[in-house]
Amino acid sequence: MSYPEPRYLGEKGEINAVFRDAGTPPDVVAPNGTATHYLASHASTGGEFGLYKVDMGPKAPGARTHFHRGISESFYVLSGEVQLYDGDRWITGRQGDFLYVPVGGLHAFRNDTDDPVSMLMLFSPGAPREEYFERVAEFAQRGGDELRDFQVRHDSFFV
Repeated sequence: MSYPEPRYLGEKGEINAVFRDAGTPPDVVAPNGTATHYLASHASTGGEFGLYKVDMGPKAPGARTHFHRGISESFYVLSGEVQLYDGDRWITGRQGDFLYVPVGGLHAFRNDTDDPVSMLMLFSPGAPREEYFERVAEFAQRGGDELRDFQVRHDSFFV
């Protein structure tokens, strides 16, 4: 495999880095208390990837088994213990553990413990996941066709 074709053709480089202070409050706090930080959104990376820090409280339900048709998803555990489903079995992810889920791969996650968990979630390419994080609880309450249409629009196919 070789490097991709150059996309920047300048000679001197640019000043275009984006910094996010660790003290920045979460972008979304779900009704169950799960806080999501948009570290690198689809908009800020030009769709290259999306990177989100997710802080789940004790016994947070997470996401049940699903797959994506157009994006891969990766999980990196920062602290605590999270249950990760790799399509075959549930695995206890601890600090430093990593799970990569290719396009089409079944996966799920949840916090079964009485302690909080923090993890990074990486989507590639960078789909516009922000609306999903912001509105999934609202659509889950509605259920039915509205929920399914919302999930499909956000490349999430639950089984």
